[in-house]
Amino acid sequence: MAHLQRPSQLRIRCGSPVAGLALLAAATFLPAVLFLSVGGAAARPDIAEMFSERRQERETMVFTQLKGHFRTEIADKVVIDAMLKVPRHLFIPPANRAFAYYDTPVPIGHGQTISQPYIVALMTQALDVRPGMKVLEVGTGSGYQAAILAEITPHVFTIEIIEPLYKNAQAVLTTLGYSSVAVRLGDGYYGIQEYSPFDRIIVTCAALHIPPPLFEQLKPGGKMVIPVGGPFETQRLLLVTKDQEGGRTSKTLELVRFVPLIRGTGEGR
Repeated sequence: MAHLQRPSQLRIRCGSPVAGLALLAAATFLPAVLFLSVGGAAARPDIAEMFSERRQERETMVFTQLKGHFRTEIADKVVIDAMLKVPRHLFIPPANRAFAYYDTPVPIGHGQTISQPYIVALMTQALDVRPGMKVLEVGTGSGYQAAILAEITPHVFTIEIIEPLYKNAQAVLTTLGYSSVAVRLGDGYYGIQEYSPFDRIIVTCAALHIPPPLFEQLKPGGKMVIPVGGPFETQRLLLVTKDQEGGRTSKTLELVRFVPLIRGTGEGR
């Protein structure tokens, strides 16, 4: 049964300041392509060294933030292993990296944030991804959630509507060796039709309703995790399941606040 919290305790993925971290909202953001030296004159980064950076902080994050404490415990070993491995701080602009492993979302520019570690783990666990599955992510953002998914299955497709974020995420994922992740620029409401159907779909921004194109692109027996609700209200994080006949059932996992799903003028490119 999902653990529902009071509004003051909601898991948040939004640009609003979090208590004690108001300075983040006013921070200066640098493109990820710059701080990873992608395509520049600098030598190619040592990927092994980058993954070993701040390992102790990741261990503390996993063994404190993800272990319940009056909220759903993250117990799936594949999710825990992915959270331990992926260098979260490298998906965050340098000005905010000090907060990378805090139990809070962190701004990444353009009015967007990287979700707090717990909500990334919760959504990934609820999605129940297994090796070989094909997964669609709507709302690439920093690229961190896509990297977590790519630690479980190589068949990850992600779509982002904000072009600078799309470019940065693509560069960071490539630099860190996640070249199997297909990053697309476009309107995530429409998914990525040419690669459908998907075993799993994860939406990292709040929609007013479950987008019909996304549900259509979900395989029978597939699962979708999506926050549903308006931008200025408490939203429900839903686990949506499609049965073999195409019927839909949904279950509320948590009460959350996410940035809204940004719409374009037509189908995703």
